[in-house]
Amino acid sequence: MPGPDLRLPRPRRIRRGAALTLVFAAVLATGAATNTLPRDEDAEPRPLAVRPAGSTVDREDLARAAAEAVADGKSGTEAAEEFVSRSGDRWGSVYDEREYESFRQALDGRYTGVGLWARRSGDGRVEVARVQDGGPADRAGIRAGDRLRAIDGEAVDRRPVTEVVALLRGRERTSVALGLERAGRSWTRSLTRATVATESVTVEHLHGGAVMIKIAAFTKGSGARVREAVRGAPHGAGVLLDLRGNPGGLVTEAVTAASAFLDGGLVATYDLRGEQQALYAEPGGDTERPLVALVDGGTMSAAELVTGALQDRGRAVTVGSRTFGKGSVQMPSELPGGSVAELTVGHYRTPAGHSVDGAGITPDLPADEGAEEQARTVLGGLGTGS
Repeated sequence: MPGPDLRLPRPRRIRRGAALTLVFAAVLATGAATNTLPRDEDAEPRPLAVRPAGSTVDREDLARAAAEAVADGKSGTEAAEEFVSRSGDRWGSVYDEREYESFRQALDGRYTGVGLWARRSGDGRVEVARVQDGGPADRAGIRAGDRLRAIDGEAVDRRPVTEVVALLRGRERTSVALGLERAGRSWTRSLTRATVATESVTVEHLHGGAVMIKIAAFTKGSGARVREAVRGAPHGAGVLLDLRGNPGGLVTEAVTAASAFLDGGLVATYDLRGEQQALYAEPGGDTERPLVALVDGGTMSAAELVTGALQDRGRAVTVGSRTFGKGSVQMPSELPGGSVAELTVGHYRTPAGHSVDGAGITPDLPADEGAEEQARTVLGGLGTGS
């Protein structure tokens, strides 16, 4: 069986509606990370969830509870949610078919929305932070800095930004009306939602020839983009690998990203129902180029897997604050009625055998304020690769 596919998780459901939309549509920016193993019966990528150690759920009992609910004309999904909630599996999750499909789409590096990012401005208002090139918002002439006043007639200034983002997402080809303001002029524009690709990896060329590679999440194809960025960097130039706020993603992509800086060897081990498995880097990575990894409390799951591998193997200097500490593994199971449950089955460890779950990773150089500036200074002090 192939190695696990670490995926973005969602916290236990508190309410449906906008909150669920938020979890799946804004999953790359919010929420907890997951590490998911493939199903026992196939090798299709599935979500992997990470949580502190705790009780696991008996899959047969869970399936029985869902089946009984379906037979009684009730919701198998809701019955499964209640069962998992009582189990003590803190990060155990249950998805109905539509939610799970949205979840998978996000992990593929896509979402359905209008192609804009929102943020809270200095005066407390909600404004457009960035617009996706070629997306619905871009085609409608919306620009970064425009004030977002309302969505479908509802004022948004008092709403959390994450909820605002969730309201912008929805089904493909559905309409959403945005109330906007720019330079004192207000107008309303109706946009049609479409499938938009996310930018999980961005590259910035720094002063002195160094390169910053920012990985927002380990979505499909992100590992290959990291390898391309490293190969395309100027000869000998250092790399600042920014993993801050990265909530995790696909384990296979994390291993590929780590492989950009390693020439084979161990990336992590994990146990699956008491049996130890190992994840190995691909050969041929750049082992000479100076490397600094920048992390923080939002560095989770698959991002911690990469951090631990680079730190334990002496490949990178890590700078920032202690990472989140999600290192348990979940495997998805289909339930009667079509829903999918992710249940904890094991934990992963760094190459040196350190458990991440509940502990996180302490960087070589702790830094909170000015962490990025310190990371750049450290990278400059490492010189150039041979």
